[in-house]
Parts: sequence; structure tokens; C-alpha cells
Amino acid sequence: MAAHVKVVSTDLRQATIKVNPGTYLQDIVNQACDKFGKTSGTYLLKHKEKQLDLSNTFRNSGLVSGAKLELIVGSKTPSAISIALYLPERERKLAGLADTERLFEKLASDVTIWKVLRHFESHVLKGKAVNITGRGEPKITNGRSQGGGQLYYETPVLQIEQRSLSTFVDFQKTLGQLGYNSGSVAMRLSFQKTDRTFADAMADISRYFEEEEQAMKEATKDEVKEKPAEASGSVADIPAADHQQDGTPTSVAEAQSDSQGDGRDTTNREGADKMDVDTTPSDPLQPISVFSAPSSDTPHAARTTEPDDIYIPGIQHAQLHQQRLKNAGQNKRLLSDQELAEEAAERQAKLAAVKEVKVRVRFPDTTQAVWNIHPDNTGEFLYKAVRGVMASPSAKFELAPAGVHTVPIRDDGTKLIAGYKLVGNTVIILRWHDSVSNTIRTAPFLKEKASLLAQEVEIPEIPQVEEEAPPAPGPSKSNAAEKPKGEGVGLKKGMPKWLKLGNKK
Repeated sequence: MAAHVKVVSTDLRQATIKVNPGTYLQDIVNQACDKFGKTSGTYLLKHKEKQLDLSNTFRNSGLVSGAKLELIVGSKTPSAISIALYLPERERKLAGLADTERLFEKLASDVTIWKVLRHFESHVLKGKAVNITGRGEPKITNGRSQGGGQLYYETPVLQIEQRSLSTFVDFQKTLGQLGYNSGSVAMRLSFQKTDRTFADAMADISRYFEEEEQAMKEATKDEVKEKPAEASGSVADIPAADHQQDGTPTSVAEAQSDSQGDGRDTTNREGADKMDVDTTPSDPLQPISVFSAPSSDTPHAARTTEPDDIYIPGIQHAQLHQQRLKNAGQNKRLLSDQELAEEAAERQAKLAAVKEVKVRVRFPDTTQAVWNIHPDNTGEFLYKAVRGVMASPSAKFELAPAGVHTVPIRDDGTKLIAGYKLVGNTVIILRWHDSVSNTIRTAPFLKEKASLLAQEVEIPEIPQVEEEAPPAPGPSKSNAAEKPKGEGVGLKKGMPKWLKLGNKK
């Protein structure tokens, strides 16, 4: 049955999108962005203040026909996605994975599907003789080889939920364009024989993925410069595109060796990036935690609804206020010189006892990073650490602790703990200098390696504590005074005998 949804853009324009039960929410974003003239890769959907998972279909999203959806701007910083890749039985045996049939890895949401396959091939399955992206097989009919030994390309096929990706156009899409901006995704790998020759397929790969091939060639040139003797004696270090210029490989082993050699070229580059992401940084300049920007433009405090009754002061608040006013109005003796010196010595002792402080730096695009600060670290150290994660380290900026009357941290040798009195966990705000251009201000603040570490800030839920019912009001003094004495405890009702007059006869 045909259905539709209404999408409202950030400028309050509306568009009606026709959907069916199998329509993905990411497809709704793509159609809405086409109508609004926007780029679909940077937008998300919200329904009733709740962000939707774009990888779900309309049937599984819980939406109804005619639902009103908000088109919001997503975070510019890519988030980490946990990927589980299921291998076929043959490749699983070649890799020696008898206990499990899947591999796990974390990659950024802006990584293309082709780069995901290359990463698993060259980094995770390094040295396992498993070829994913460069498979060539002869055409065999009735047990005999056809085509004079010509190799034909076997394309990888990825099954992601109900999607099947098998073309180079599909492999150019990123995880975010498929709707996977957070969480995890499972991919099932298989292979399909094609009628294209191996040489034609390699030419198509070079055309579709020219940027990646260029990066692999540059990485190969750097490796050859560092190790000329080893590189000159190994055929596997030559890129696959160079092999294709000489001619088509004459055996499957040569085709696989070309692809494996190409994978080894990218191992150092991709392995270095992965090492920066997954391992704990030993360099003190590297942050211990990186947090991505919030997915919603509305602050979390503005989305929290609380009853107005909790803001009405009670009797306890009034009594506490009166007590503070009374204490403030009392005369107090001024401290003597000796007492002032003792307080100063106590403050210095507290500063000297601080061994480590966590400093959270908040960047202009609302991303954040945390560093461990020690007593010997200076303002120059903090500025150098922040420049290490910036995409534009040459831009001028200023660091200042959060607050109204705070002293900015200078880029000099002043100690952070002893000089700026940073004794507890501190939030520091980064402010751009007036000379910084708008291009740098609007661009993502973190560089790619640092953004891969980013994780969402987990906001704990405040437990709802039920207030105790006020005690039942007891009898007031006025009521007790009005109560007849004869009705008190231990007294009988009526007049005592000794007050009674004799009976008249």
C-alpha cells in the first residue's frame, strides 16, 4: 500500500515523499535533499524530538503514513562504526578462522565500501592469502577451461540487511550514505563471476577509485625510498595498475599476488591510521578521549521537560536563606597576618599535592578532547597538544577556562597547575582569533586521525525520586487550649463528686 511522509527542512520548507514498506529512511533523506537542493550526506531525520536510524526501512522505523519528519544537520565529524564482516567458508579456511566466521573492525562513517573491503583485505587479513578485491578466475565449462586461459573478474558482493552491493557505483558509497552514522553493521561477503576480463576490471577499478589508487601509489613510492633494496627485489611491492600495463596475468596465482602486493602497499598507511585509533596513546600530547559534536542543534537542557512545581521554593529553602542572611549580618573578626600566612601555605600544599588533572578542551564546532595534565606541564604544552589534533594548526586561537572572570592561558612556560590553580577537572574553551577566516571557522576542527577517536557524549539519566508525602498536620495549640479539661487523659467526663451539692428532698 502506498504511503507518504512530510519532510520539513531547516528553512521550514516542506516536501512530500512517497514511500513503501521497503523504502529506507536514507532514501527519504536523499529525495528530500534533491527537492531542497541540499547535499544528502550531511543531513539526518528526526521525528518527535527523536533522531531516526537511517539504516531502517519505513516498515521497521515505527512511522505511520503522513508522519512529519524534521530534516536536521548532522555532525560534521565522522563517528566510528563497528563492522562485522562474515566470510565465505573457503576464505574462512584460508584465513585459518575455524572458530569464527566473522571479522570485527572499527572504521569511520565517511569511509567508502570499497575502502572497507581493502582495509579488511590488506590490514585485518594481512598474510592470510585471502583476496577480496582482485580475484581472477578462468572460465570453466564441463570441467574444461574456456577462453584460452583468459582470466575473468570475480566481483565481491556485500549483503547488508536487505541491500545487495555488487557494482563499483555501490562501492563508492560511504557508510553514512547508506544510513550507518553510529552503532554497528553486519556485512556478509560472497563472490560472483562476471563476463568482464580481469584486465578490463582492473582498468575500471583504476577509473572509479582513482583517488585511492593515487594514495596507494604515493605510499608505495615512500616505502620504496625508505627500503630500496627490499622493494627492488620484491615483485609484490609493485602496484596492480603497473602489472596491467605490461599485460594480463597468465595464472590465477599471479593475479592474486598482484592484488596481495597492492594490499601490502596500503598496509602501512592504513595500519598506521588504525594504530592511532585503537591503541592507547603513549605520547602525552595525544588526547585520552575525544568526543564528537551532539547530533541535535537543540541543547539537551532545552529538551528536558520538568514540572514547574520543582522550581517553587519550600519552607526548607526559606529557612536556609534566612540563616545565610543572619550569618552574613554578624560581625566577624578579620584574620591576623599569621592566619593569612597559614591559609596561603595550606593552599600551596594543596597545589603541591595535585599529581594529575583532567582538562577538557571544548572546540568551536562543539567537539571536545580530554588531556591528562601533570604538575610540570605548561601553557605551551597545552597549546601544542591542541594544535596536534587541529585540521588547521596554523590558525590563531586562545584558550581560557570556562567562566565569567577567568584569566586566559598564555602560550608560555607558566605551569598550568601551580600558575593557573587548576586543582580539579577543568573545562577550557577555545576561541578563534579575529584574523581567522570563515573557511577555517566553518570547517571541521579535528583532523581525520583525531576524528576517528571521537565518541558520543553519554548523558546520564537523572533518576526520578519520588518525594515523600508531608506528615499529617497534628492538633494545633489553639485547638488544644479550647479542649475541655474534663476530656483530658485520666479524667472522667462530668463534674467531680466533691463539687456536687446535696440533693434536694
